[in-house]
Amino acid sequence: MSGRKHPIVPLAASMLLVASLSCAHADGSDADFKAAYAAADTAEKEAGALRNQWTTTESTLAAARKAAEAGNFEQAVALSKEAEALAKASIFQATSEKDAWKALEIR
Repeated sequence: MSGRKHPIVPLAASMLLVASLSCAHADGSDADFKAAYAAADTAEKEAGALRNQWTTTESTLAAARKAAEAGNFEQAVALSKEAEALAKASIFQATSEKDAWKALEIR
């Protein structure tokens, strides 16, 4: 492909970002959970508007809600932050690959 960028490279970079963000320390109160969840939900809605929601984001959001319902707010915050990172990675993927198909060789 003579000097052309491969569309998977930006995705790999975004996944590294997800991994680093999901390891961040999480606070453990109900208010912290609600703020983290709201940020994740907003990012997921933006991904939905781009028609690029990931199923892993949805399952992570569901796990965050379940942890909060069980009173485990530290885990709920951590999962919410992970879901936000996943949603942002899917947004990055959608925007960076929007025109990537043009760079492919057609034989």
